[in-house]
Amino acid sequence: MKIFKVILLSWLLLFLGSTPLWANRQLVPISELQPTPEQQQTANVIVKVIDKYHYKDVALDDAMSEMILHRYFDALDPNRSFFLARDIVQFARYQDKLDDYLKNARIEPAFEIFRLYRKRVAEAVGHAQKLVDSEFDFTIDETYVFEREEEPWAQTRTELSDIWRKRVKNDFLNLRLTDKKDEEIRKTLHDRFQRLLSRVEQFDANDIFQTFINAYTLSLEPHTSYMSPSTSENFDISMRLSLEGIGAVLKDEDGYTVVQKTVIGGPAEQSNLLHAGDRIVGVGQGLEGKITDIVGWRLQDVVEQIRGPKGSVVRLGIFLKGDETGANRKTITLVRNKIKLEEQAAKSYIIDKLDGMDNYSIGVVEVPTFYRDFSAEARGDEDFRSTTRDVRDLLVDLKKQGVNGIVIDLRENGGGSLSEATELTGLFIDSGPVVQIKDAFGKIEVEQDPDQAIAYEGPLAVLVDRNSASASEIFAGAIQDYKRGIVIGEPTFGKGTVQTLVDLGRFVPGRKKDLGRLRLTMAQFFRINGGSTQHRGVVPDIQFPTAKYSDEYGERSLENALPWAQIRPANYLPKGKDSLPHLVDNHMSRIQKDPGFEMLVDREKRFLELDKRTEVSLLERRRRTEWDDREHEQLLHKNRFRASQGMKSIKSMEQAEKDNDADDKESEATQRIELNEAARILMDSIRMQAPMAVMR
Repeated sequence: MKIFKVILLSWLLLFLGSTPLWANRQLVPISELQPTPEQQQTANVIVKVIDKYHYKDVALDDAMSEMILHRYFDALDPNRSFFLARDIVQFARYQDKLDDYLKNARIEPAFEIFRLYRKRVAEAVGHAQKLVDSEFDFTIDETYVFEREEEPWAQTRTELSDIWRKRVKNDFLNLRLTDKKDEEIRKTLHDRFQRLLSRVEQFDANDIFQTFINAYTLSLEPHTSYMSPSTSENFDISMRLSLEGIGAVLKDEDGYTVVQKTVIGGPAEQSNLLHAGDRIVGVGQGLEGKITDIVGWRLQDVVEQIRGPKGSVVRLGIFLKGDETGANRKTITLVRNKIKLEEQAAKSYIIDKLDGMDNYSIGVVEVPTFYRDFSAEARGDEDFRSTTRDVRDLLVDLKKQGVNGIVIDLRENGGGSLSEATELTGLFIDSGPVVQIKDAFGKIEVEQDPDQAIAYEGPLAVLVDRNSASASEIFAGAIQDYKRGIVIGEPTFGKGTVQTLVDLGRFVPGRKKDLGRLRLTMAQFFRINGGSTQHRGVVPDIQFPTAKYSDEYGERSLENALPWAQIRPANYLPKGKDSLPHLVDNHMSRIQKDPGFEMLVDREKRFLELDKRTEVSLLERRRRTEWDDREHEQLLHKNRFRASQGMKSIKSMEQAEKDNDADDKESEATQRIELNEAARILMDSIRMQAPMAVMR
């Protein structure tokens, strides 16, 4: 029996009104912050399950103990704004002992550390509340280090107090740059810091236990994690409600709610108003509801505010990606709706009449995800929907229209069903292996193309980007290894591991109480050439210029990610030959002065520069000037691109946001920049092989 049939999605889809949960939770007396017998038993089970079944064979020893301690501090105080250096020294006694504590199911150190952390938060918030009411001089030339992960811990209370003075001053300035009055700013900040304290004071024993255990699991690699019983319940609720909301995947970063991605077919993605990297700082219900500042809220509470019934309206205050100052805060309006499954299904269209294409036409098959209706299949429904079935039909239709080649567009495709990745590959090869899977015991299983028939054997290209992951990487890697088509775009995400959800209660005979679940990394994918898709991802045959900005993205950017590895190649026979140098030369000569690629490269460059910044000026005049300069440069590239598309120039970003029709047209044109170039590259290949080749 096949042991791996589904790639579990890497992202928890949070389809996001109501009273926030923190308002209903009670302050937990500090005397109650003690480990429970159930938690001790759970810790014991987790250690044993990881030791036996985790893919990575890592000893729970003194070295691991040190990593766990540091990651626990990072989880509690990632920006080093609460603990003092002497606190870290005080708990250094556990540096080589946490492994022994865990082996003996003892977790008291986690609670001891948290109790002091809660005290330090109360002290910091008390100081911040006093600072909010003070007068700030924004003509003083000083800077605030907002990214303190690599900074040393504050040595003295005086040093820590100055860090908080600058933090409050920066928060005040951020709101001031949005033209808020000082009185309104003070009320907003008082509420914000009170929420921060309330959030920490409502942490109960389960929250502490989950945080500590995940400091352990993250010391193994980034994808193994523990969900407490309450978190598991919320996970199930989220999945049951996953077809209704705005369609966004969120994460918490130092008190800010950051958009990881929007889901194809959801209101957020279809509106084109919310994008990965944007920070949600406020939420309002309905068209007139007050927008509540949610900076500092627990992620779960933010989700509860954004989630709501179909047809209802939610308004979000957002800081655009890369905007640390908040000077360009926007308010967007979304109508909650069910995620339209048909929008996630594969679709096709034709590209023709591009410069230099003559009478050629290229078919495009867009595959947003690798889906398979397992429920319908289990019921015996012979017409169940799947990626492979839908793509096969699309190929038939494109061949009838006489296109000269096909581009499979896998951009933003985060994965899905393993069987679909295997079967979809089979549409383009006659037979052979597609992917290899190695489990924790060293056993290697080879997934084969289940169908010897070929749906399409004509010219082929696969378009990928840094968000193409898991199943997308399996398909693109196989097409590349067989030399069946040209892979174009950016290096893919690099997630080459398999996770499964383990119900911990089943390891305790007769156990009736829920112990939670462990998301466990249990296997790794390898291409048929023997190389892993892990870490490196699939490197395209022809890379777009934006690829140079993807080095610190995806699995490569995750701390402690499993490295690239290699096993023996599978037995396979390449189907084509390399003819890349000429294609690369033509591609480079085309895009050197292309306004579309110029805009994309400029945007990536600016995002990277902003992302690498760790400090910001507290001089108001300079902050406003910096924002104006960035917007001016952005407008130059944007207007040049708009001119190339026959669109009118704009005088400001605000003007573009107000003109919805023009913005939609520009967004569509931006999406086609890379796709059109992929079509041209494929056309070059077709001309080299056989002029006016026609699909079979």
